[in-house]
Amino acid sequence: MKRLFLFATALVMALSANAQGRNTGMGGPDGDYQSLSERVLKLEKKTDAFNVYFNYAAAFQELMTEDDNFSKFTNKQARIEIKGNLTDKISYRWRHRLNKNNTAMGTDNFAKATDILMVGYQWNDQWSIQGGKMCQNHGGFEFDENPMYIYQYSDMVDYMDNFMAGVNLCFKPVPSQEFDINITNSYNDGFGPFYGSNSFYGKSLEHYYASKHPLTYIFLWAGNMFDGMLQTRWSYSLQNQAEDANDHKICLGQQLVLPNFQWYFDYMGEWDDIDRLGIASADGAGFLATQNAGYFSGVTYHSLITKANWQFAPQWNLMLKGCYETASVNDVDAFKDYRKSLLWMANLEYYPDKSQDFRVFLSYVGRNFSFTDEAKHAAGLDDYSTNRIELGFMFRIKAF
Repeated sequence: MKRLFLFATALVMALSANAQGRNTGMGGPDGDYQSLSERVLKLEKKTDAFNVYFNYAAAFQELMTEDDNFSKFTNKQARIEIKGNLTDKISYRWRHRLNKNNTAMGTDNFAKATDILMVGYQWNDQWSIQGGKMCQNHGGFEFDENPMYIYQYSDMVDYMDNFMAGVNLCFKPVPSQEFDINITNSYNDGFGPFYGSNSFYGKSLEHYYASKHPLTYIFLWAGNMFDGMLQTRWSYSLQNQAEDANDHKICLGQQLVLPNFQWYFDYMGEWDDIDRLGIASADGAGFLATQNAGYFSGVTYHSLITKANWQFAPQWNLMLKGCYETASVNDVDAFKDYRKSLLWMANLEYYPDKSQDFRVFLSYVGRNFSFTDEAKHAAGLDDYSTNRIELGFMFRIKAF
């Protein structure tokens, strides 16, 4: 019974660890897993200054649409990560994708393949600062999870561009409450490369110009109440995209953590002066072409995301997830409240070796997209659904 309790506790920590945005989980659960150097070379680790991980996920997929079926083997994730604490005050972290473009971008001079390359300084128990390329510190628990553990993102998070160069200031008045101010670039490569020479259409055809200060400002509260049973990740952000054009985002995440059950519910809302996510502009591309424009202006997105994990037996986990999302172009009648999307998902995970962060999974993902009659007529859209079944594995290999 004691062994079962210890394993369940470790699994809860693995499933609920913050991983991406706040950098508290440093990219994934760092539980008491045995490294390759310990297992193969029998090296005893005596320092936390150098930690090496390989994040790898692969699967066989069967994709089903209303018209056809497709099969393929795919490498879902391939990331290398090195991190450590050089002293009790100085830390560093590097995470790089092995299957993404390595060309340096014009604004931050980082490749898109580099998720994170940052250093941190801990003044005391209350104050710390991190600088470099990092994940923008938005709220919500889906956003904060290690990408390797995500079978399918919500539309909003899937289309967000959030690995930017900047700085993060963290204040913890008490260990259970954290407040962050995060300031980063708004683009990796600038307004021009992102939007091209396109014009924007809302009430009328408009032109926007590159801002002299394209920065994103995020304020985050991360709370931990009732000995970790209730957790929050709430944020507000203002992102400057162009002269006289911003987007505003609110992310409200709350999570319940019980010994064998974890559940979170996120709300995300985004109000764009010019369409940053690009979902509406992609849907309305045919209509925009008739207006000599490439993007919409005045776009609103809303997302409701929920996910539950249940460890119903030792070394087993059942995950259920659902999303409901809407999109609207506020001043274009044909695209006002024009889109609704649903996502439903079930995953069965098996952890064959308790000494490793390794899982084998069977996953089902269903999605439905529906549009108003006005949008269908204006842009030639049709309702559609997709289904996907996956059989694969995820392995966060602790090399050292």
